[in-house]
Amino acid sequence: MDLSWQAYFTLGVTAAIFITLQLQRRASTDILFLGALLLVTAAGILPAEEAFSGFSNPAVLTIAGLLAITAGLRTSGVLDWLGHKLLGSATTEKQALVRLTTVTTAASAFLLNTAVVAMLMPVVVSWCRRRNISPSRLLLPVSYLAILGGVCTLIGTSTTLVVNGELQQRAQEGLVTAGTNPLSLFELAAIGVPCALIGSTFLLTLGPKLLPFRSGIIKQLDEQRREYLVEMSVELGSLLVGQTVEQAGLRHLDGLFLIEIDRAGHVITPVTPNTILAENDILVFTGAVDTIVELEQIPGLVPAVESEFHHHPERHLVEVVLSRKFPLLQTTIREASFRQRYNAAIVAVHREGERLQGKVGDITLQAGDTLLLQTGNDFVSTYRNSKDFYLVSSVEGLETRHHQKARTALFLLICLLAWLILGSLFQSTDSPLGLNSPAVASLGIAVLMVLTRCLKPSDARNSINLQVLLTIAAALGLGKALSASGAAEALAHSLVSTGGTNPIWLLIAIYLITVGLTETISNNAVAAMLLPLAIEMAEAADISARPLIIAITLAASLSFITPIGYQTNLMVMGPGGYRSRDYLKCGIPLALLMGVSALIIIPLVWPFSV
Repeated sequence: MDLSWQAYFTLGVTAAIFITLQLQRRASTDILFLGALLLVTAAGILPAEEAFSGFSNPAVLTIAGLLAITAGLRTSGVLDWLGHKLLGSATTEKQALVRLTTVTTAASAFLLNTAVVAMLMPVVVSWCRRRNISPSRLLLPVSYLAILGGVCTLIGTSTTLVVNGELQQRAQEGLVTAGTNPLSLFELAAIGVPCALIGSTFLLTLGPKLLPFRSGIIKQLDEQRREYLVEMSVELGSLLVGQTVEQAGLRHLDGLFLIEIDRAGHVITPVTPNTILAENDILVFTGAVDTIVELEQIPGLVPAVESEFHHHPERHLVEVVLSRKFPLLQTTIREASFRQRYNAAIVAVHREGERLQGKVGDITLQAGDTLLLQTGNDFVSTYRNSKDFYLVSSVEGLETRHHQKARTALFLLICLLAWLILGSLFQSTDSPLGLNSPAVASLGIAVLMVLTRCLKPSDARNSINLQVLLTIAAALGLGKALSASGAAEALAHSLVSTGGTNPIWLLIAIYLITVGLTETISNNAVAAMLLPLAIEMAEAADISARPLIIAITLAASLSFITPIGYQTNLMVMGPGGYRSRDYLKCGIPLALLMGVSALIIIPLVWPFSV
């Protein structure tokens, strides 16, 4: 069929997004999709009200509510309590993995899997340290198990909510065709539970043979401290006394960074350029070992008696994993002014399991990097819900929790599950109250979390990841543009003409396309854009769209092969010391197993017949 200029324009814009994301791995996904949506809207392909309807999509609102609810469960201590109960008495790696398999998949079915992984990571790392077991043996399975559990229900992962939100919107607009009615809460269990069981069995049996043995960042720091930490003392009568750090020439040393000053037992950290030096100050530097000789050339500085880095009651070591939302990506540590922005000093940077060598200030920060920070007392409480970081974990385990609200938060979680289940049972009824809406349920319980003081209003706002919501909303609009311009219909006819009307071929094609795109860009965006294509393919082949919709939902959620394919994979990369090849080694067999299982089960549960 002949394509209009609108179709060519929309396809070109969409292709430009994919190409940009491949060439610029650190490109801002939300800005790219929003810019693309603005382009197709300005070109008149979509009316403005239709283009931006994704921002009011039920899926976007549901995800926002669930993020706030999870923050309430974390700040009230409910998630910590469940995590410590989970691994408290486990003594071996096998025991821990068995317990994690059961609890992670079950919890991820009813909580967003990114939140479950964020809760479990500190618990797993702490347990591994006590048992002298490498975190790399457990953290990647935790990510994979959360992904598997997320496809067992409608609310387990944001991807399923995105697909269902679009189906609900089509139903409201009267565009329901064969197999495009909204999903029920447990409909995905017919495919999700078998996949979770098969995947869990793989991770319990063959998985340990494919996982690496690597030290976490803290253990590597312990082993390598002499290499990059040094303490120098300010001599009595030194000319440095009374000078600021800037004046003393200690601000921009080649390959060295002043992270703290120990003054008669009182630790000054982070150190600012205006900090005044005093006699007998112990200056702690971090940097490349071969540049330490520069310190000995500074008059008035001598090596301290103790050259080891000891923990002090006022010091706080904190691990953070940089998110794609982190505002200082692609800048060096020196350019980023990290200390001034976050009131914390960077002690070490790990990337793909290795502590980066060379000059600390010259390291360019990237998403997924694990930073070990020297912070003040309030860093964890201030940034634990920040969108800048995937993980904020105090090494000493110090984090404020409002345990007196734990019972209330747990009760509200039970209310949410009951509300969603009842709403799913009566989903087909035309309730004027709107109580069968997952968006109303999640936002309602989130508001109750704030009103009952399980969650501060500021923490609720900080827990909502605007980047994720913008990406989803803009991708939904771009999906509408693909459909309205005729591009989706043209692609659908092209695929149908290539493989004929054989529904199995169409199912395999849409599954493989979704997997390929999901491993390289945002899974939510892929699902939002491919859904119109699946529906057009079904209409062109005169089959039910349900199997193709389920295939997209599943394939966009089950991302195992790359660390950037799914947020949970990127979250565990630094703390687990993983490298990209670790995901390939363990993820490819699991992805193949899930693909074969899905392509066999889907036609059996959801027939192609109209």
